[in-house]
Amino acid sequence: MEIYFTNETAGSNSADKNYVRNQMIAYNLKHFPDDLKGRYQEVNLLLRNTDGQILGGIVGEICWNWLEIHYLFVDEPFRQSGYGFKLLNEAEKIAREKQCEFVKLDTLSFQALDFYIKQGYEVYGKIENAGRHTHYYMKKEL
Repeated sequence: MEIYFTNETAGSNSADKNYVRNQMIAYNLKHFPDDLKGRYQEVNLLLRNTDGQILGGIVGEICWNWLEIHYLFVDEPFRQSGYGFKLLNEAEKIAREKQCEFVKLDTLSFQALDFYIKQGYEVYGKIENAGRHTHYYMKKEL
């Protein structure tokens, strides 16, 4: 059997990506206590207008005892209107209901570092010169 690599960055097959993700989750489950094994859930909060158009949202997942936020985005015309704050609060509410102990996320220096700090997040790590910016890793205890 020949084994080879494929680079599928453009138009990647979501079933293939899900295979890799699901295999990693299955592997991880073997190493967590039984009381945490059923605690994996995607979190997708969407901000919509009355026409159903998406104006922003949060994409993340609950992993055992934490919520990890992968993306928080609000369309530019709706920024500085409290929607990011409301999205983040709703995500944290879900995390508390699911008995998460903390939330983690990352942001770049040109994105929302000050916003997250105002919401109680703390920097626990950073990488300098990430695309000529600083990449911050943040956490908030719940």
